[in-house]
Amino acid sequence: MPGELKPIAQGPRGLTGLSGKTVGVSLLNKQHVFYQDLEKGMRSKAAELGLTLRIQSAEFDANTQDAQVEDFIVQKVDAIVVCPADSASVGGSIKKANAAGIPVFTSDIAADEGQVVCHIASDNVQGGRLAGEYLAKAIGGEGQVLIIDHPQVRSVQDRVKGFEEAIAKYPKIKIVEKAPAEGQRDKAQQVMQNKLLAYPKLKGVFGINDDSALGALAAIRNAPGAEHIIIVGYDATPEARQEIAKGTQLKADAVQYPVRMGEVTIQMIADHLQGKPVPKVQPIEVGIVDKASLEARKPSESAQTGKPAAGGPEPKPLSPRLGR
Repeated sequence: MPGELKPIAQGPRGLTGLSGKTVGVSLLNKQHVFYQDLEKGMRSKAAELGLTLRIQSAEFDANTQDAQVEDFIVQKVDAIVVCPADSASVGGSIKKANAAGIPVFTSDIAADEGQVVCHIASDNVQGGRLAGEYLAKAIGGEGQVLIIDHPQVRSVQDRVKGFEEAIAKYPKIKIVEKAPAEGQRDKAQQVMQNKLLAYPKLKGVFGINDDSALGALAAIRNAPGAEHIIIVGYDATPEARQEIAKGTQLKADAVQYPVRMGEVTIQMIADHLQGKPVPKVQPIEVGIVDKASLEARKPSESAQTGKPAAGGPEPKPLSPRLGR
């Protein structure tokens, strides 16, 4: 079955024929909990398989990321993982790695150009649909909705696509604007402050990640008369879960499992380096959390494990196709 995950055959810990192989990783960012968990999953699986990781962070800067990939090429690493800072511009760096004969993988965010062996990511279109359906019902199927966007990133484009598909089923809901905030909390807060003045009848907000959602929440908390506005975010970071559990205006989040994504990314690389076929796209399941589902989870479950809580609702795996 395409996209089906199979365990890597191995003997004692690290004895997989991969010892001495090095993988260069350029993360989008190291400040977000999502990428911290993604790195955690990568390191755990790499240690298990005997792979060496060289992990750097682009900190949202495409030029920095290009330089990191070029360094990996000079270092003659055995594979490269990129979480693109810019889906369009990263293609040039990927093509340089292609020319050097180094296999490239993308994780979380896809690249528009260049040859990528496998893209490992959440089904962001489906995640956007889940967020849109939840918000539509939460605002009673009518009213004005704002999207706090980051259109330069492919995964965000997919989230917004899914969100718009869900909202399109509700003719009395109008998306008034897709306002960019670069996925950063301070910028999202400023954008939200401005849009509260521009759209006094606003009823709902979709934040494309939790920094966007939490920035919007901060602005709404400080705005008299905005208590009715409902926010749905994306990622379900520990801070966002806390706000959801407290019953704030942030009511729900589409949830990803970044630890699992990191583990699967390294597994795909290991399979490829051992000559095994890998899918062009490997999806990671998504779900949605709200106050009720969080209350159903065991208190001891870590919010950063990247896995559903025992005893809590577990999202069903999605189709191997991401629709990209």
